Amino acid sequence: MGIRSIKELDLKSKRVLIRVDFNVPLDEEGNITDDSRIREALPTIQYAMDQGGRIVLMSHLGRPKGKVVKSMSLLPVARRLSELLGTSVNMAPDCVGDEVKKMVDQLAPGEVLLLENLRFHIGEEKNDPQFAQQLSELGDCYVNDAFATAHRAHASNVGICEHIKESAAGFLMLREVEYINKALKEPKRPFAAVIGGAKVSGKLEVLENLVDKVDKVIIGGGMAFTFIKALGQSTGKSLVEDDLVDTARTIMEKARARGVKFYLPVDCVCAPEPKSGQGAVTATVQEIPPDLMGLDIGPATTSLFSEALSDCNMIVWNGPMGVFEQDAFAQGTLDITKKIANSKALTIVGGGDTDAALHKSNLTDKIDFVSTAGGAFLEMLGGAELPGVKALER
Repeated sequence: MGIRSIKELDLKSKRVLIRVDFNVPLDEEGNITDDSRIREALPTIQYAMDQGGRIVLMSHLGRPKGKVVKSMSLLPVARRLSELLGTSVNMAPDCVGDEVKKMVDQLAPGEVLLLENLRFHIGEEKNDPQFAQQLSELGDCYVNDAFATAHRAHASNVGICEHIKESAAGFLMLREVEYINKALKEPKRPFAAVIGGAKVSGKLEVLENLVDKVDKVIIGGGMAFTFIKALGQSTGKSLVEDDLVDTARTIMEKARARGVKFYLPVDCVCAPEPKSGQGAVTATVQEIPPDLMGLDIGPATTSLFSEALSDCNMIVWNGPMGVFEQDAFAQGTLDITKKIANSKALTIVGGGDTDAALHKSNLTDKIDFVSTAGGAFLEMLGGAELPGVKALER
């Protein structure tokens, strides 16, 4: 891959600037509801500590859009990280500036400092060279362990590599990249992509690339209705992105031309709104009532999708089949989860909602590889070059 590992760096007494992904969910009181992203970064952080590095961690949280938003402070993360590492993690008041520099310089070998939310500065998402330069001044070497942000060209994962002498990948980044590359270069066929979720616009373009890689495409979730509408069928009040209907039609035509089997729901569980299962009915996709919306795949679709997956030797899955957070619309996702988990295929899963569905089913241990990423995971599988990875290759 041309990417250096953190193991190739001399970290002793060095200021080790590590980009992690601590974009964790918080409740209204500011408590972390899922610390899995913090746990995933622990091997890299612990290794750097054991090597006598002076650790400076940086991350974003939420979308404050360049403004200081108190509810998006990384302070709860510093507390949880202290507990997981068994040592005090200091919290910086900002991620750049003289006060932060002073705190970094005072770090002793093995000590850890967490910088405040990178996205409190507009320069982070703009990949501003000056902001990247300021960040680079806090480290003697740079380690990127945030694969989930690798599809974005930001100051902390791309721009910074232009200003710092030594760059490398952390253990999580290496594992993600190596595993997905292996899947792409040595696919076990038949190879199926199961794509669901409500984020229609973020996945249609990726599907255009995936159609070149796989033998079967299975579409569920809210995004399915954009494809169903592209076939000229009515969709009731279901989620549809009208500006992407032509794109969906093009993808299906491309799949047909390549001999890729393309599966869409044939029935769905419908209701007036996703907040409640009240008034839910099962209907074929041709007969969705005009005042209802499709919120889960139906039993006939579950059977269709399960049969399509039965002979596969590799399955990539991103996105639930319905609004699985509501019990009334969870059955389709749970059934497909069981099918994928119990499959003989090599199974690769990515995306926060997909991971949550796995946890709900208690089947995470039966999946071969669970990525920490959503967008980056899909884009890399689709053959796209990730800016955050490319920057490390330089």
